Amino acid sequence: MSLIIGYKNIDFNQVIFMDSHTSLSPLASEHTEAPKERLLNIPEYSERQELHTELNSVAYELLAPPVQLSHLVLMSERHWVDQERKLIGELCTRYGINPPNTHESDFSADFGDFRLRWERHTEYSTYTIYHAKPFDVPFKHPAIEHVPQDWLLRLPGELLVATHIALEDRSRPKRSLHELATLFASGTVIGSKVAGGAASVWSDNQIHPDNFGRILIHDENLRSRQVGRLVQRLLEIETYRMLAMLPLPITRKIIPQLARADQRLATLIANNIELTRIEDEQKLLDELTRLAAETERLSAQTSHRFNASRAYYNIVKLRITELREERIEGLQMLQEFMIQRLSSAMGTCELVHTKLETLSMRLGRASALLRTRVDLSMEAQIRDLLKSMDHRAHVQLRMQETVEGLSVVVLSYYLLGIFGYGLKALKAAGQDINVELLTGIAIPVVVLSVFFVVRGVRHVIGKLQRDK
Repeated sequence: MSLIIGYKNIDFNQVIFMDSHTSLSPLASEHTEAPKERLLNIPEYSERQELHTELNSVAYELLAPPVQLSHLVLMSERHWVDQERKLIGELCTRYGINPPNTHESDFSADFGDFRLRWERHTEYSTYTIYHAKPFDVPFKHPAIEHVPQDWLLRLPGELLVATHIALEDRSRPKRSLHELATLFASGTVIGSKVAGGAASVWSDNQIHPDNFGRILIHDENLRSRQVGRLVQRLLEIETYRMLAMLPLPITRKIIPQLARADQRLATLIANNIELTRIEDEQKLLDELTRLAAETERLSAQTSHRFNASRAYYNIVKLRITELREERIEGLQMLQEFMIQRLSSAMGTCELVHTKLETLSMRLGRASALLRTRVDLSMEAQIRDLLKSMDHRAHVQLRMQETVEGLSVVVLSYYLLGIFGYGLKALKAAGQDINVELLTGIAIPVVVLSVFFVVRGVRHVIGKLQRDK
């Protein structure tokens, strides 16, 4: 059984770059065993061992040519992982193999005619089938034919990547361009020498009638561990280039919506200059708010996918660089083919992402300016209202003073009348008094008395209001 290696949870949030590591000799194992007694009594970080193990894990199977493999990438939600483990367990039971543990996210085992490797990632799962037997015609009987077809049909998810890889032994003569054109029926062959000239790789980046892509590798001078690394890098290029392009369809749908939103924003800004009433300004602010909400909805739907695409694209470029390509005369290199086409798609995604951000910023500025204008208009209205209230209070004060003057006259009149009736009563009782003279003399006394009493009452009321 070949060495089992783990490549766990590779996604745009956690990208782990790994290289080959030779297995330890018995002597080395003895030296690397944990000491029975710690040399330092310093508390250990809780996840130190896990991080150390992760950094030293290996990301590929050990392979020896000739070998064929089939690689599937199925997009599926995270909750499908239990169903995937269950299916893996059923396959293991069918072949009498120990199933994976309930918490494992990757599994590799030898099933006799084939070897299966399953890896669960954040948003997709990969299934790689290896068949290490000699073959004459690549891709005629791919490795996936050795897996029970009824089991394959039950795998959850949607197919995103399907690739056949055939790795030829160095003892076989290299194929001519005519033979390659026959293997890749599309007629377009790209290829290069990789790993510093230790192997040659050809492909056409097309989906063939069996719904699989094809990659042919010819071993020229690969070391045992280079084989697994080369195959792993090619599989990652195939996987991550498709994941990087996932936002492209939705990007093309968003472009017309962004154009309409941009035109609508320009119209609203132009109308903003002509507004004179606060009601119209508030209506325009409502329209801007709705447009901003729609733009934020589009941004929320796509930002996660754009960020993931950017990370996947960076992985593709890194893996292509690690191939260390050399040109084969007359053929386009893998790097030229991939980067030319991917860069165009990624450029479109970046353009839309940037346009979304720019539109959101413009909407924010326009809304802030219009909101400021509405606030100023409302403040002007409040200022006018306060002026009007102040004017009314002033008029009311003047009217109150006038009423107070009239009230002094009225009260004085009634008091003098009462005083006059009193004098008349005294005269009728036999007192010799001049009613008219005494009444005239009492006029200034009564008027002044009433005036000071009314003023004192007003002063007391005002003080009580100020105290409150």
